[in-house]
Amino acid sequence: MWRLLTIAGLLALAVTTGARAQQPRWDLCRGVATAAGPQLSDCRPLVGKIDPQGRELWLRATPPPPAPGDPKALFAVGAASSEVWFNGERLGANGQPGPTAEAESPGRYQADFPIPDALWRPSGNELVVRLSAHHVGLTFATPIGWLGIGAARQPSMLPLLAITFVAAGALAAATFGFGAIYAMRRTGSSLTLAALSAVAALQAGVENLRHLWRYDYPVHAYRMVGIWALSLAFAFLLISWAGSRFLPRRRAQLLAVAAIALPLTWFIPGFDIRTGVALLLGVALAGVAALGGAVGRLPGARPTLAWLGAFLALGVLQPVWLLDLSFFVLAAALVLPLLIAEVVRLGRDDTAREAALTRAASRPDRLTVASARGVQLVPIPDILAIVGADDYVELRLTGDRTLLHAARLDALETQLPPSFVRIHRSVIANLAHVQRLERDGGRWRLHLAEGSPLPVSRARLPALRDALDEPVPLRASA
Repeated sequence: MWRLLTIAGLLALAVTTGARAQQPRWDLCRGVATAAGPQLSDCRPLVGKIDPQGRELWLRATPPPPAPGDPKALFAVGAASSEVWFNGERLGANGQPGPTAEAESPGRYQADFPIPDALWRPSGNELVVRLSAHHVGLTFATPIGWLGIGAARQPSMLPLLAITFVAAGALAAATFGFGAIYAMRRTGSSLTLAALSAVAALQAGVENLRHLWRYDYPVHAYRMVGIWALSLAFAFLLISWAGSRFLPRRRAQLLAVAAIALPLTWFIPGFDIRTGVALLLGVALAGVAALGGAVGRLPGARPTLAWLGAFLALGVLQPVWLLDLSFFVLAAALVLPLLIAEVVRLGRDDTAREAALTRAASRPDRLTVASARGVQLVPIPDILAIVGADDYVELRLTGDRTLLHAARLDALETQLPPSFVRIHRSVIANLAHVQRLERDGGRWRLHLAEGSPLPVSRARLPALRDALDEPVPLRASA
């Protein structure tokens, strides 16, 4: 994984370095477009960023001539329409800028204007750019990402796109794999990981949309909001999975912190910054859960903590790499090993379950339980109730004992004797231990000889009454 990350980082650095060769020093002017070209006046150096949102800007620069045989072009990347002149000659327009929204035709988010070699002078070159952005939809902290002169032939984006979409393909495959596991086992962890993989794969596509489609700049606001929202979803799902896996008793608190903190990132200026902060906040909170698991020596906690630490370090040290490339590679590096481990575990569980069923057939008075400690034979009369717990069930036994069993509640329901009745979507009770059926407000509770009362769903209440051979509740409280 680390070799892949290193190669990806070098490629991203090469692309970023090559694409931004020269940014002129701009003057801000008053201007009027005429048939003879732009008429400028009152020019003064531009202080701060280029911001055409809600207005029309006229910019002027005096770029030095390029080296012989080095063709140049003006690159405009940002939420604005633009029109360009060079030494009095109109190079073209991206949309049509104007002083009002009615006068403006939105241009594309990315545009380039090649500058013919014949227009260059040995000195005194004049570049004039007219900008306006009346249809942005949101207020961007940096509406113009890049406005400068570079090589007419830019480095190919193919290496970056190839790595990104290989990672996206792996994430899509993980989505399918975890979805199939959820369809078979109905485990909450597999559903969370399927959603996590799907969100990361979708974000890979949305993040690189501008390299695949030159959309009009008003679309950019929707794209950036989508990227931020997907980052929030990824962060929340990551916290949910890590909390359930490594720190279940603190999962609710971690999700509560995330539910408050993640939406607040909207108020951070700059979409790239707020998106990066949302991702890193989710990684940090998931890291708290993984750290708790590592302290408790839970399996998989230390590798997950190391992965989250690498994610966090890379995001802080190289935020551009994180959003453009590394996020997708790191996401794939997390979910693919988890998918492989889940498939292997399911295979082992199926084998153990088949063996357990074979042994159980020869001992009908006992339940063969496959747990982390091995295989145990539990007398069926000792079972008070069976409660579903994600990919396991919890056996509640006499003597205030509990035991986890790698089985599904639906399968156990068909194996147990008639004294065991399904009283809730996630509960099977042994009626041999029933003391009373009690109404508590608008809910029903089944009290056994030991342990806490069990919930009874309204849909299963009639069947339970029939099983108890009582037409009315045994006891009702006010």
